[in-house]
Amino acid sequence: MTVLRLGTRGSPLALIQAHMTADALRAAHGLDDDAIEIVTIKTTGDRVQDRALAEVGGKALWTKELDRALFDGDIDFAVHSMKDVETIRPEGIVIAAMLERADVRDRLIGAESIEALPQGARVGTSSPRRAAQMLRLRSDLAIGLFRGNVETRIRKLAEGEADATLLAAAGLDRLGKGDLGVAIEIDTMLPAPAQGAVGIETLASNARVRDLLAAIDHRPTSACVRAERAFLAAIGADCHSPVAALAVESAGALHLRAELLSEDGALHVGGERYLAPENAEGPAMLARQLLDAAPPALRALFAG
Repeated sequence: MTVLRLGTRGSPLALIQAHMTADALRAAHGLDDDAIEIVTIKTTGDRVQDRALAEVGGKALWTKELDRALFDGDIDFAVHSMKDVETIRPEGIVIAAMLERADVRDRLIGAESIEALPQGARVGTSSPRRAAQMLRLRSDLAIGLFRGNVETRIRKLAEGEADATLLAAAGLDRLGKGDLGVAIEIDTMLPAPAQGAVGIETLASNARVRDLLAAIDHRPTSACVRAERAFLAAIGADCHSPVAALAVESAGALHLRAELLSEDGALHVGGERYLAPENAEGPAMLARQLLDAAPPALRALFAG
C-alpha cells in the first residue's frame, strides 16, 4: 500500500492530534506503523505571534499552507482543530471525517473561579468570544492579547503577563494537562463553534483517501459540528465576531444553542433550537432568530 502522508501543524497539540488520527486509521484498516507518514508544515499562524489573528488574516493563517500542500500533492490529508478552520473552505477541499469530540468547555487558569478574580484583574486571551464573555460577566476585567500555543500561554501566565487566562479543556486534556485550572460550565460560557473537535480534510477528488477516512468519522460529532459551522456561516461572523455555539444530540434531534456578543460584552443575545438531523436549514433559522432579537447595534456587527 502506498504510504499515506498526513499534514499537520508542528505544535505539540497539533502533533498529538495527528498521531490520534494516524492511530485511528491504523486501527480501522489494519495498517502497519509505517503506512502513514506525518508531515509537519509551518503555518503563518505559528510564525505570527504578536498580533490578533483577525488583524493578520484570520483563521486562514492556520490552514492555507496545509491547503496548498493538499493541492500541490505534498500531503494526502490534513488534520485540524475544527474551531481553527474557517467556515468557507476552498473549493476542492472537503472535511472527510471528524474524531469523537472531547470536552467542549473552557478552563480558567490563574483563579479558582471567575468570581474569585481580583477587581481589575488582567485576563490574557486572543479570542474575541472569550474576551466578550468574560467582560459580560465581569466588566471590570482588563483583557490583554495572549497568543501562542498552550505551553507558551502557560509560560506567559507564570511570568506575570496576565493574572489569568482561558484555554480549551480538550487541548489541555490531550496534552496531559487536564489538572490545570478549573472548568467553566457551558451555562456560564458557551464554547466556540466546533471546540473540542478534530477534523480531517482531503481533496474532494481523492476518492481513495475519502473512503479510508470515512471509517474513522464519528457521526454524532460530525453532525453537531457541521450544525455549529452552518450557524456560523449563516450569522455572517468573522474573526472579529464574538460568537458561541454548541450542538448536542438529544432524543434523536440536535439541540443547538448559540449567542452573539459585542466585543465589550455589553450587548448580548442568545437562543436555542431543536433540529432534525437532516434539517439543513435549522442553523440558519436560529441565526435569523438571533439577529431579529438582537439590538440594532449588535445586529450591525454581523453580515447575516
